[in-house]
Amino acid sequence: MQKGTKGNITGNQLEIAVQTVLSGKGFDIQMYREWVKNPDRFGAELLLKNVPFETIYKHKGNTEFLLLSKKYNLRIRIECKWQQVAGSVDEKLPYLYLNSIEAMPEKDIMILIDGDGWKKGAKEWLKTAVSNKKYTSEKNNNKNIMVFSLANFFTWANNIFV
Repeated sequence: MQKGTKGNITGNQLEIAVQTVLSGKGFDIQMYREWVKNPDRFGAELLLKNVPFETIYKHKGNTEFLLLSKKYNLRIRIECKWQQVAGSVDEKLPYLYLNSIEAMPEKDIMILIDGDGWKKGAKEWLKTAVSNKKYTSEKNNNKNIMVFSLANFFTWANNIFV
């Protein structure tokens, strides 16, 4: 199996884990493109898949999920990044970070980053950039960006959705 194919499969497993956890917490999973046509047809506790946004390059981009909860007053865009073996995904972290602060419309953004194939320092760079707001301009400091491993995500979900 080629590295890219293996990466897609393991990345999909990360997405399936997110869906499984949130489905178990009572969220209905729907495609964004179906929901946006008629949101009133759906409930108030949703995990929307394949959510579009316009990137910093002014191109069409998609995020894995948008979590909507009326009960918990949440609107969180969720990005999933898995790196099992060495590759080029870690080179995309600055692009993901800039899209998070400049292009994604939600105030709250969760980046799930896991796997053992990341280059040394890649995950730490992202966590530092988010925590220090080192790379943000003043107009983007209102973003709440969370960087979680899959285990951190499980803990977060168990603490929030009680």
